Amino acid sequence: MKLYKRLSGQIGVVLSSIIFCVTCACDPPPKPDETPTADFETTPQKVAITPGIVDEASGIVASYNMPGNFWVNQDSGQPNSLYLLSVDGKNIREMNIPGSANRDWEDVAAGPGPNAGVNYLYIGDIGNNNEPKSQVGVIFRIPEVANANAGFDGSKLEKITFSYPDGPRDAESLMLDPASKDLFIISKEGQNTGIYRLAFPQSTTETIVAEKMGTVPGVGLVTGGNISKDGSEILIRTYLAVYYWKVKTGESIGQTLTQPSTKQLLVALEPQGEAVCMDADGNGFYTISERSSAASVTLNFYKRK
Repeated sequence: MKLYKRLSGQIGVVLSSIIFCVTCACDPPPKPDETPTADFETTPQKVAITPGIVDEASGIVASYNMPGNFWVNQDSGQPNSLYLLSVDGKNIREMNIPGSANRDWEDVAAGPGPNAGVNYLYIGDIGNNNEPKSQVGVIFRIPEVANANAGFDGSKLEKITFSYPDGPRDAESLMLDPASKDLFIISKEGQNTGIYRLAFPQSTTETIVAEKMGTVPGVGLVTGGNISKDGSEILIRTYLAVYYWKVKTGESIGQTLTQPSTKQLLVALEPQGEAVCMDADGNGFYTISERSSAASVTLNFYKRK
């Protein structure tokens, strides 16, 4: 009987300990923050691009309808076409945009638009190659094709024309906010880099006066930009660097960009660094350059750590 009482007492202590652990002291630790980090590899994975096809690459964006591919545009003097580039660099397909004109295409964006469930491509004819700074810019909007063998439907091409509220500007960065469907143009200035917004829905029949949201602190000579597919991250690049912003809860894109960047990312030197975009799945970001005087260029991937 004494042994039974002794064992009963020990069992009671063990059970009490188990109950205590389950209810409080031994609760599992909270899950780690799953928010994507702002840390990326500084040495890129490089894929060779065959010269002679996209030597004047000026903008790049991930294809949302054809995963594993990118849309690349070339600037003035080149065809009014987008180029479907595979992630391994082995396939480049030129696809004409019927009804458009390439005065100076500088960037391309992808995402939602006027019709629900449709992915659109936005082509920014916003540069000033071979002419003075422009008071008026044009953005072509067209549904993204879902088949590499299909062609763009020119009957669905829309033209968004806008002017700046503070005089002529040169610009090379076009971005789309996937949440609001607002478009953002970042001017190419040595300083006082302007942030201009075209609020959704954008008119396709009248010239819109862009709204100036402020300036991007500490960033000059912007050559490209991109907002992630989920709208939570922003990349802006210059010839020598890439700047990264994490969009805080409750903040708009315009509010975020008027603050110093979350981080300046180190990137490899390119012949003429022009284009940047986030991977569609958020696993890292890509850059591509104009060939300039180099023999060839590469598609560079900076993996998220």
